[in-house]
Amino acid sequence: MLIAGFPAGAWGTNCYLVAPAAGEECVIIDPGHQAADGVAEAVRKHRLKPVAVVLTHGHIDHVASVVPVCGAHDVPAWIHPQDRYMMSDPEKGIGRAIGMPLMGELTVGEPDDLRELTDGARLKLAGLEFSVAHAPGHTKGSVTFGLPEAADIPPVMFSGDLLFAGSIGRTDLPGGDMAEMLDSLARVCLPLDDSTVVLSGHGPQTTIGQERATNPYLRQVAAGQGADVDAPRRGM
Repeated sequence: MLIAGFPAGAWGTNCYLVAPAAGEECVIIDPGHQAADGVAEAVRKHRLKPVAVVLTHGHIDHVASVVPVCGAHDVPAWIHPQDRYMMSDPEKGIGRAIGMPLMGELTVGEPDDLRELTDGARLKLAGLEFSVAHAPGHTKGSVTFGLPEAADIPPVMFSGDLLFAGSIGRTDLPGGDMAEMLDSLARVCLPLDDSTVVLSGHGPQTTIGQERATNPYLRQVAAGQGADVDAPRRGM
């Protein structure tokens, strides 16, 4: 399997291109702010053919380049229906904290073909099968994408802004909810095998085993306790 990732834009949001191998079809995950050039470079470098864009949630730092990327390759995009409104009105999703000057530089709106994700769905794209898990907490429509173990490759979870190395997504923006975040961590993350590689929306990769052992939020959820951890959270 080929996974090419790079941080993009003002928020350093990780964008991923996933394919069975170089020279084959690929899926693009979270082409955010200023990600279009990085996507084009990765497509050229690995001789890839994009067939779809999938989105972990609707915040502008994860979706800002969806329209140009989908348009360049004539592909559909997928998002959970509860975050769809942010595609055309991104400021509503962040409480207008970005400010108009930056928003004026971005191309917002829906791509020509926008489809909706459902919890438990299995997307068969580019010769791969992505499992979809609804994981609200950071936003109402946050999801994760999973790929099963294959040959010598461990399972992979694209966690968006649910789980980070040593942290979790912030819950203080519109649609955020700490109780939902803790439920999503327990329901989506804890059942995964320790070998599962976590590729998040920001920062370095980690594993479920590493986070189970060291992440203060995941440790507390595993112990069946509520949210009394005062540790940093990430995401826009």
